[in-house]
Amino acid sequence: MPKIAIMLSGRGTNMVALARRIASGDLDADIRLVGSDRPDAEGLARAEALSLPTLVLPYREKGKDEAEGLLLEHLEKKGVEWVVLAGFMRILSPRVISRFRDRIVNIHPALLPAFPGTEAIASAWNYGVKVTGVTIHLVDEEMDHGPILAQRCVPIDEGQTLEELEERIHEVEHDIYWRTLKDLFAGRYKKEGRRMKLDRT
Repeated sequence: MPKIAIMLSGRGTNMVALARRIASGDLDADIRLVGSDRPDAEGLARAEALSLPTLVLPYREKGKDEAEGLLLEHLEKKGVEWVVLAGFMRILSPRVISRFRDRIVNIHPALLPAFPGTEAIASAWNYGVKVTGVTIHLVDEEMDHGPILAQRCVPIDEGQTLEELEERIHEVEHDIYWRTLKDLFAGRYKKEGRRMKLDRT
């Protein structure tokens, strides 16, 4: 069973969605750690309510280097094999990425390479695109850049508010993330350059 850590900075809705899929048996994984760069992140309280071990990383108090050192220490101690980013608003350094090369996964609320970075949903809505979506990708040294595992389109309907679009994006996130991780953990992806080819046979 894959041993995973989930990293978040906010509400933790993707973490909860993954935890529920694991509890139901839809996703074969063991959450060894839920970490956050924010001690007040709602997702930490939600993780604790699910009896999941949590860790606060002292980015603000001690800086990135010490925070990542603590993260790596706990990932090793917990035997973590995969790092799953779920609304984690920090860019991991090359030393973390190299330690977990091709084993760090991120979810982004837009169709990369369009609208990278923060506020992606609002950026797509304000730009006036007719279709946006969700991207699951491996993490490399550049922001929102690694090889794409899966994408799903979300149309932006005329008259739709930003809040309605955000809600729809989150619904898609909660469905596509566990499905993609299930295929990834089962070894169904083959990497060819930037292309991640999925074989479900």
